[in-house]
Amino acid sequence: MYNKSGAIILAGGEGRRMKSNRSKVLSEVIFKPMIKWVIDAVKEAGIDDICVVTGSKREYVEEYLSTLPFKVETVYQPERLGTGHAVMMAKEFLMRHSGGDVLVLNGDAPFINVETIRDAFIFHNQEGEVDPEIFEWDSDRQPSETRGCTVISAEVKDPTGYGRIVHETDDDDCDLNALKAIVEEKEATPEQKKIAEVNSGAYWFDVDALLSALDEIKPSKITGEYYLTDTVEIIKNSGKAVLAFKAKNADSILGANDCIQLSQLNEIARMRILRQHMKNGVNIPCTDGVIIGCDVEIAANTTILPSSVIRGKTKIASFCEIGPAALIDSCELSEGATVRNTYIKERKI
Repeated sequence: MYNKSGAIILAGGEGRRMKSNRSKVLSEVIFKPMIKWVIDAVKEAGIDDICVVTGSKREYVEEYLSTLPFKVETVYQPERLGTGHAVMMAKEFLMRHSGGDVLVLNGDAPFINVETIRDAFIFHNQEGEVDPEIFEWDSDRQPSETRGCTVISAEVKDPTGYGRIVHETDDDDCDLNALKAIVEEKEATPEQKKIAEVNSGAYWFDVDALLSALDEIKPSKITGEYYLTDTVEIIKNSGKAVLAFKAKNADSILGANDCIQLSQLNEIARMRILRQHMKNGVNIPCTDGVIIGCDVEIAANTTILPSSVIRGKTKIASFCEIGPAALIDSCELSEGATVRNTYIKERKI
């Protein structure tokens, strides 16, 4: 990825509806904090310079980040005055990336993935069509001089509550990917509420365009908050192009505000992981109660039976039989091992 690229992850929300004594972004999806899902996607996309904006219960977030095997910068948002205000807290980080691009995204949207991040980056910088399959990630590549912001969007079945993406039309005589406006739910007309394409809350910005726009945004007369979406309009009015990139996977925008929504994210992630293992030749005849962590490795021809939980850095060889009712945590199982009705941790079998 372009060597001046950085990422700002917003992780300052209070998450009151979670009713947790820890920060919302530390709520786990398949044994991994939501913010770690986001960081992993950003790192895999080739962005090593990451700044996390903390706020409510910041000590928990900072303690967790300090355990990672790489450095993640943090800045503190003492008052929760909106997404725009959160990004203002990272002004020094942005200034260090002047001349480049920055990805801004939410720390509680765990399904943002490397493909979406990279494809949106290409789209943001392209001068004409670029094929992601043959695109070369040249460290000397310069960002587009004309594109100020690319909003990552997604098309969802129920857009209620999301900001709607309104594109320019043929009559406007411009790129049909160009963004005309992001219209919030409470301000949308009945016709605009029918729009299924919504704002994901993730953006690629030209850093200098964003810095200029942050100096101009004003607090909402209703809430007193500074909204990052206001910078999009400011950048557009400055003459730089503002575009919308539609993610292929609508799940990339999903987040969780309470434990019910968190459970839904866990189920989506659980089935994704199980399907991938089954594609790789692992036999899971019944998925009831089967949970497999993100870092687990299972060889083909192994069988996983119901009510089995496998987590940590577990490695399972071929022709093993796991379950029913097995809990395996950070173990190594050699070929042909059988584990049922058992809890084992940090063992070689």
